[in-house]
Amino acid sequence: MPSYLRSNVAGGSYFFTVVTERRQRILTDEVLRLALRDAITKVRLERPFQIDGWVLLPDHLHTIWTLPEGDTDFSTRWRLIKSAVTRAVGERYFRPEWHTKLRAKKQCGTIWQHRYWEHLLQDAADFSHHMDYLHFNPVRHGLVKNVADWPYSSFHRLVAQKIYPIDWAGI
Repeated sequence: MPSYLRSNVAGGSYFFTVVTERRQRILTDEVLRLALRDAITKVRLERPFQIDGWVLLPDHLHTIWTLPEGDTDFSTRWRLIKSAVTRAVGERYFRPEWHTKLRAKKQCGTIWQHRYWEHLLQDAADFSHHMDYLHFNPVRHGLVKNVADWPYSSFHRLVAQKIYPIDWAGI
C-alpha cells in the first residue's frame, strides 16, 4: 500500500482535484450536483472553510479552499462531503460490478475514486495560476469554447466581483 504524505499547513490554501470512479461523467447531473452542493453546505456549517475557486466538470472537479487559521483538516471535510453525496444519491449511481471488497469494507459506493489530489498553494502567483487553471478547464476539455459559457464554475461570481473580465480567455 502506498504511503501518502499530505500537506498540513494551518490556514493554508489548497488546490484539489476530485475524480469520479472510472471517470464516470455524472457530476453535472442535476441530482448529483445538488447533493454535492448540499453536502458542502452542511460540512461548512460544522467545519468552515472558504471556497476561493471552483469548477465542476462531468467526471472531476477542481477547487481551491482556504482553511481557517489553526486548521489543517481538509481530509475530514472531503470524507464527509463524499460520504454525504454517496448517501444522498449513491443508490441511483451504484454500480455493483465495481463494488470491490475494499469498497464494501470501507462502506463506499461507486461514485468517487478513493483518493483525491491536493496541492498546497505556495504564494500569490501559485494561487493565481491554479485559479486560472481551474476556470479554463472546461475549455481545455472541449466542453465549451469560452470560459464564460460553462455554468458550473466560480468564474461567474469572480466576474461579478470584477476579478476576471467576462471575456477572459485564460491564455
